[in-house]
Amino acid sequence: VQLQASGGGLVQAGGSLRLSCAASGRSFSGYGLGWFRQAPGKEREFVAAVSSGGTTYYQDSVKGRFTISRDDRDNAKNWVYLQIDSMEPEDTAVYYCAAERGYRLSTWSAKTIDYWGQGTLVTVSS
Repeated sequence: VQLQASGGGLVQAGGSLRLSCAASGRSFSGYGLGWFRQAPGKEREFVAAVSSGGTTYYQDSVKGRFTISRDDRDNAKNWVYLQIDSMEPEDTAVYYCAAERGYRLSTWSAKTIDYWGQGTLVTVSS
């Protein structure tokens, strides 16, 4: 199983970025796909997730600026995206894509994830 994240970079405050993650190696039907982030010196925190049925769930602090979506049409890969708008310096972090079996997105935590991708660095300059 592999989750490959991409799309990070350096963005000015107020700008936008779209992160992508390709999940492969097994069927992700019945798995939620989502994102965590880890800022320097801080713990990894949940950002957003989307179930295989399309239900979404967000950390309160990112609601309205972050949009998660997924595309399961490719037989070989499942894709999950994170659109980040109105970016703030506080969004600076390494963003990790993740997969967890089930539909209960509200219980997601770094301790319950089944599969992790490598991180992609997002830096927001003020």
